[in-house]
Amino acid sequence: MAKTGTSSTKDLTVGTPWKLIIGFAVPLLLGMLFQQFYSMVDTIIVGRMLGANALAAVGSTGSINFMIVGFCMGICNGFAIPVSQMFGAGDYRALRKYVANGAVLAAIFAIVITTAVTLLCRQILQLMNTPSDIIDNAYAYISVIFLGIPVSILYNQTSAIIRSLGDSKSPLIFLGISSVLNIVLDLLLVRPLGVAGTAWATVTSQCVSGVLCLFYMKKKFDILRFQRDDWRLHKRYVMNLCNMGIPMGLQYSITAIGSVILQTAVNGLGSLAVASVTASGKVSMFFCCPFDALGSTMATYSGQNVGAKKLERVNSGIKASTVIGSVYSVIAFGVLYLIGREITLLFVDAQETVILDQARRMLLTNVAFYIPLALVNIVRFTIQGMGFSRLAVLAGVCEMIARSLVGFVFVPIFGFAAVCFANPVAWIMADLFLIPAYLICSRKLRELFRERGEKAAV
Repeated sequence: MAKTGTSSTKDLTVGTPWKLIIGFAVPLLLGMLFQQFYSMVDTIIVGRMLGANALAAVGSTGSINFMIVGFCMGICNGFAIPVSQMFGAGDYRALRKYVANGAVLAAIFAIVITTAVTLLCRQILQLMNTPSDIIDNAYAYISVIFLGIPVSILYNQTSAIIRSLGDSKSPLIFLGISSVLNIVLDLLLVRPLGVAGTAWATVTSQCVSGVLCLFYMKKKFDILRFQRDDWRLHKRYVMNLCNMGIPMGLQYSITAIGSVILQTAVNGLGSLAVASVTASGKVSMFFCCPFDALGSTMATYSGQNVGAKKLERVNSGIKASTVIGSVYSVIAFGVLYLIGREITLLFVDAQETVILDQARRMLLTNVAFYIPLALVNIVRFTIQGMGFSRLAVLAGVCEMIARSLVGFVFVPIFGFAAVCFANPVAWIMADLFLIPAYLICSRKLRELFRERGEKAAV
């Protein structure tokens, strides 16, 4: 059901929560699967065509990639939260100002971040104790990815806005187009350019999807007919956008700091361990897409319902998402237990038995704790959609502490076995903070509505 005066939008404040959540999450999930699919294809092509060392080189950049690019993604998703809240409240004038001011801020962040990380790229890899036999390839790959930060921000900003207006299907179509392009470019560029070729393929395809999202927004959304005044930076809108976006970006980065520390510890175990974690991580990220989709859905769902002052619907949404996530977790465990090792064969040769065995070990350890991971995504994104991005950052701090503790203390003692338990420990620590934090946020919103004389709708 679209709100009056809009087109191509979806109102999540009315209707059965679990039906709305599934309907909104499925296109998101397909889009994330597309992303992971072409990421997996990147890895398969690198591992099969360039060898285990090249695979380890790309894998060794994963945590720093997540820390920097994740910060950009977090900012973009945070900038979209006020948009979803204004859509839920029906305030389209403020919605347009948030979109326009957010675009200007995103451009500023893109320039600053790209300049900084490109200049410091090699030093960061050295600080991470990247093995000498893979550091040159690691630099060749990640430096290109960092140069592509502006197009990453373009895609994430435009797609987040489209989703905040209730349309989760259109970004899926554009992502599908870019996924096919990415695979074609991989095959064309990997031989002449090596690992840098896969990076250029990723950046180019993401640019295409971002431009498509931008043109779609301009053509399809009647409520985004901007006036000149909308583009002028207003203190109130800028402050609110930064209060939402920066903490959400920091949440990704703070979480990633723990991953960087853990990756540094893994690097110290040698190239075989790095390759094992890389192969396991690629499979795991594919299987974790449903949790990411549920989380992103709850950010939009809770944002719209808080804007409409329907707090009970937020509670119902969390319950429905948790049931969905738990059922999927059981199914995922069964699949990975039966064929997890065979899936890993996509990335490495069957003769690499050490890598295959270690990758399966890590996969099974992680999948056994997928229900806590589901809660991390569902509750954290719900809190962010409710407008408490700063509080949600502390969940990232919990994950950082857990992974850092494992990396600093337990990996040197127990080796690869400790690496396998780093993520589960991080997820459980985050849940211990997030669940009571959500209850506090709900209470604060009810008190705020009472103070303003506004009644929370059912």
